Amino acid sequence: MKLRILLPIIAVALVTLACSINVDLFDTDAKTGPTQIETISVPYLDPSAGTADVTLSFGAGKLNLAPGDENALIAGAATFNVADFRPEVTIQGDEIRVEQGNLDLNGIPSFSDELVNEWDLALGNAPMALTINAGAYSGKFELGGLSLQRLEVNDGAAEVGVSFSERNPVEMSVFRYFTGASNITLEGLGNANCAQMLFRSGAGAYKLDFSGGLTRNMMVTIESGVSSITIIVPEGTSAVLTTNGLLSVSARGDWDEDGNTYTLLGAGPTITIEVDMGAGNLILESE
Repeated sequence: MKLRILLPIIAVALVTLACSINVDLFDTDAKTGPTQIETISVPYLDPSAGTADVTLSFGAGKLNLAPGDENALIAGAATFNVADFRPEVTIQGDEIRVEQGNLDLNGIPSFSDELVNEWDLALGNAPMALTINAGAYSGKFELGGLSLQRLEVNDGAAEVGVSFSERNPVEMSVFRYFTGASNITLEGLGNANCAQMLFRSGAGAYKLDFSGGLTRNMMVTIESGVSSITIIVPEGTSAVLTTNGLLSVSARGDWDEDGNTYTLLGAGPTITIEVDMGAGNLILESE
C-alpha cells in the first residue's frame, strides 16, 4: 500500500516511532527508493521454552496481523521503499523481537515521493505474550483464536481495528491498550478471555464492543481525554459501569441509570467498567 505522508503526520511519527531515530534539525532531506519485499519468518519455540514473549515494533505505515500460520510462530512479509525500514528479527531464548530498522535522519524529513511501509504477518497458535509498539500508522489486527496470555498495544496517532472473532483458548491475564489521538475499534472483547483490561487514550473516537463468549468476570478501566467513546455490551450480559469526569452520557437499550452508575442486568460473569474522562461523550449501547 502506498501512503503519502504529510509533514504534520511525520512530526507525530517521529515522536512516537517505535524504532530508534536520530534527528539533526539543520538538514531536512530524505529519499525513498525502489520498493522492496522482505520475508519475515520466526519458527516455533521448543515446547520446553514456554510462552513466547513477542514484541513487534513498527513506525509509520500499515500493519496487518492475522492468525492461521501452522508452520511458524510469525510468518509474512514487509514491503517498503526506504532502505532503513528493513525489518530486523532478534531471537534470544523465549524473547522474539521484530523491529522496523533504524532510520537515521538529519532533520525533519521531506519525502518528495510516496512512502511505502507495510507489514502483513500471520501469527501461529502457540502460547504468546504479545506487545505491539507503533507510531502514526493504520492497522488491522485479527486475533481470534490465538493463545494470548498477555496483550499490550502502545501507539501514537493511529487508526486501528482489533477483533477477536473467536475465543482465546487460554486465559489472558491483562490487555492494555495505550494510544494518543486516534480512531480505535475493539471488537469481540468477550472472546479475549481476559481478567483485566486497561484502555488509555488521548483525544479521538473509540469503540469498545464486548460481544463474544464471556466466561469469567472482567474488570475494565478506561482513561481518556476529550474524546468520544462508544461501549457496547450484548443484551443478557451482566455489566456495571461507573463514570467520573465532565462527560456527557447517552445510554441506549436496557441500561439502568442511578447517578453516575449504569447497570445492565444479565446472567453469568459480570463486566465491571470504570470510565474516567476529562470531557467528551460516552455512548452506552446494548444489543
